[in-house]
Amino acid sequence: MDARLLDEAADWLMRQHGEGMTAAERADFERWRQASPAHVRAWERAERLMGKLGGLPPALARPALDRTARRSRRAAVARLAALLAVAPAGWLGWRLVQEQGWTADLRTATGEQRTVTLADGSRIVLDTASAVDIEFDSIQRLLHLRQGAISLQTAPDPGGAHRPLIVHTALGRLRALGTRFTVRLNGAAVLLAVTEGAVEVTPRGASAPALVVPAGRQTVVTGQGAGPLRPVAPQDHAWVHGMLMADAMPLAEVCAQLARYRPGLLHCAPEVAQRKVSGAYPLADTDRALAMLADTYALQVHRRWQGYWVTVTTQQQ
Repeated sequence: MDARLLDEAADWLMRQHGEGMTAAERADFERWRQASPAHVRAWERAERLMGKLGGLPPALARPALDRTARRSRRAAVARLAALLAVAPAGWLGWRLVQEQGWTADLRTATGEQRTVTLADGSRIVLDTASAVDIEFDSIQRLLHLRQGAISLQTAPDPGGAHRPLIVHTALGRLRALGTRFTVRLNGAAVLLAVTEGAVEVTPRGASAPALVVPAGRQTVVTGQGAGPLRPVAPQDHAWVHGMLMADAMPLAEVCAQLARYRPGLLHCAPEVAQRKVSGAYPLADTDRALAMLADTYALQVHRRWQGYWVTVTTQQQ
């Protein structure tokens, strides 16, 4: 189907899910739809996609609500047109986009770490393969953590507005109380570690009251609520400085941590999986980290498929 027509159909979808169309705009849309059989087919495809999506996804709808945000809206139209191009597999395509965080306001690729200063002066560090949406308005400063991990150093709300700064996750809301903290999505759990100030945790759907986590403490939030507080160890937030700190850590866990920072598969052989290792390893250069492990602990690193399949095993005598 003509890419130009798909782009126009996507634009009309965005308009319809924005602030509402005027009578003149509705008349323009009808003239566009009836311009040719190809226009009719393009709109039918758009309607089928909306049926699969259950409405316009929020990541696309938000730019439609702000007609002054031209760049953001144009990017959203382009993403929607791309989904129309692969219909009827559009729903699967959108799910893949969501899971990978491709539409997020801030994101990092595998092996990448990124530091950003937000509009309010707060400083956020994104870990490898992370994705965050930003929603600052007159009421609150909201960050949606969709994937991965972040470290956040909050700043006072400029202008004295006192808007709360909140990190929203699938398992609850974390409200910063003038603080520095890290948040990691880890399967069906959220790991919160506070190094300065405090963070108020409100688990999603939990009947228990909100929990305030002070500096030097961390907790795990699950579907059952927030777990007990325990001390924050230096290795818990060493990733912010680009390092993996291991203190008698099983080699299998070290490999699992390093695997998040490199493409392909990093596998630890069963015969060395429980071997305890210690040291500081660079996350930005996992090949160097593996070489350090091999030299220190008499290990062997086997690489296949141009380094995309790596196995750490015992050194052959």
